[in-house]
Amino acid sequence: MSGAVRIRELTRIGERELEGLSEVLIDCVEGGASVSFLWPITRARAEGFWRGVGASLERGERILIIAEDEAGAIVGTVQVILAQPENQPHRGDLAKMLVHRRARNQGIGQALLVAAERSALRAGKTLLVLDTASEAAERLYTRQGWQRCGVIPGFALMPDGALCATTFYYKALVAAST
Repeated sequence: MSGAVRIRELTRIGERELEGLSEVLIDCVEGGASVSFLWPITRARAEGFWRGVGASLERGERILIIAEDEAGAIVGTVQVILAQPENQPHRGDLAKMLVHRRARNQGIGQALLVAAERSALRAGKTLLVLDTASEAAERLYTRQGWQRCGVIPGFALMPDGALCATTFYYKALVAAST
């Protein structure tokens, strides 16, 4: 990773974090990431999304991890959704892995992924699942030991409204031996 990047878990989203997280989300959607939003995404829509995430954090339903650059600006984020059906208490969903385009290819995605896996394990999760429409993300997940399950054609839309295939992955989490 070039430069000093700080990875940390948030327990609440303040105004500074709201602004930074919204900027990252808007940049990723503008850059073509299929992350549940169509382009153009307004700042109000992005902030509304993050306010909902903040409420979910306060209820203990998810983990939110951010990456900050040397100046303290948020350049990446990932979530682990902890709230699952009662027959799946061991599982979490990895969601909204986002890295600002100006900060890509510096190891930030890998650092966020490792932090998310560790946090999920601490929260009692032993299995994580995710879906992605990004070939770059697929390479990262494969390098980090995630197992590809398969592809569903036409599962989601790209920000421009075009249908895209989505690839599903899982990873069994194992506590590090001491």
